[in-house]
Amino acid sequence: MRLSRGVLGWLLLASTVWLTACNRPEPVHKQQSFVFGTQVEVTVYGVEEGAAHQALQTVLGEFDRLHRAWHPWESGPLETINAALAAGRSAPIDAELATAIAGARDLAIASDHLFNPAIGNLVRLWGFHTDTFVARLPDAAEQTRLTRAQPRLTDLVIAKGQIRSSNPAVRIDLGGYAKGYALDLAARKLREAGIRNALVNIGGNVMALGQRGDRPWHIAIQHPRRPGILAELDLHDGEAIGTSGDYQRFFERDGRRYCHLLDPRSGAPVTHTQALTVLTAGPQAGTRSDALSKPLFVAGPQDWQAIARKTSITHALRVDDQGRVTVTTALAARLTFAPDSPPPPSKP
Repeated sequence: MRLSRGVLGWLLLASTVWLTACNRPEPVHKQQSFVFGTQVEVTVYGVEEGAAHQALQTVLGEFDRLHRAWHPWESGPLETINAALAAGRSAPIDAELATAIAGARDLAIASDHLFNPAIGNLVRLWGFHTDTFVARLPDAAEQTRLTRAQPRLTDLVIAKGQIRSSNPAVRIDLGGYAKGYALDLAARKLREAGIRNALVNIGGNVMALGQRGDRPWHIAIQHPRRPGILAELDLHDGEAIGTSGDYQRFFERDGRRYCHLLDPRSGAPVTHTQALTVLTAGPQAGTRSDALSKPLFVAGPQDWQAIARKTSITHALRVDDQGRVTVTTALAARLTFAPDSPPPPSKP
């Protein structure tokens, strides 16, 4: 029986994506923190130390604020809301959280609710709501009950600063959305501070601003089953990349892996996919890179490309349960695969 937790996997080789090394000195300033249950690192390029330090402190302060406000399991605004929803009561909600839930709802609808931040009770049932989860299977009857209740963000009504739910099984867990939202927030704060070139890495969800000197930011995608990289690529201004994988938060029992990514249709961990990476650009690139890797991961071998088309994802890479890699044609053109990872078949 083996247990793996994301808090143990923040080192660069355990992150989904990392910045490739450079040997020559450059005007680069970095700062790290631990929020959203993962290691984060913000890198800025080409500004003097004082301006860099102030910008980095602002961004990391915003991350800490969101972590505390949107934590679904500890005392705070979202936990207060979840308690009210479970009791059939309405609760006050601030404008930022209301906007975030509305945005998450839109992505849930677009993905046929395979992206579903309303299944927090199932997350808790499986024990993935804590960094100290144990290798145990949940009560099957309770899993069935919660799955049949079909909690969805469309069960929520937000009006006049209040939120309520028509379904008491809804428990909001923005863990698959907050990191991407934070990427977009960081980009905005950095630009407001006059920072034009930066890389923000939140547990392998990465967004690029500008470039690193005279070249783009260069990143690598981790192999889901062995140390080292699967592929690498340049990330350009305003682009973001996000990966959902079964290799950081999981436990093994009786030779079977149970990861934290649950299929809302079954209430059980996904077993047919090891990793799913998407690359996005344009408005809300960070949010979309984080959220939309989830439904493609959950959808499965027959449906993931259809969900990609429905959610306007053209750049995606999937590693199935046997380690076979499939990549869309658009992303294949951007990737350089590691020598021991030959180029996989591509799909439109």
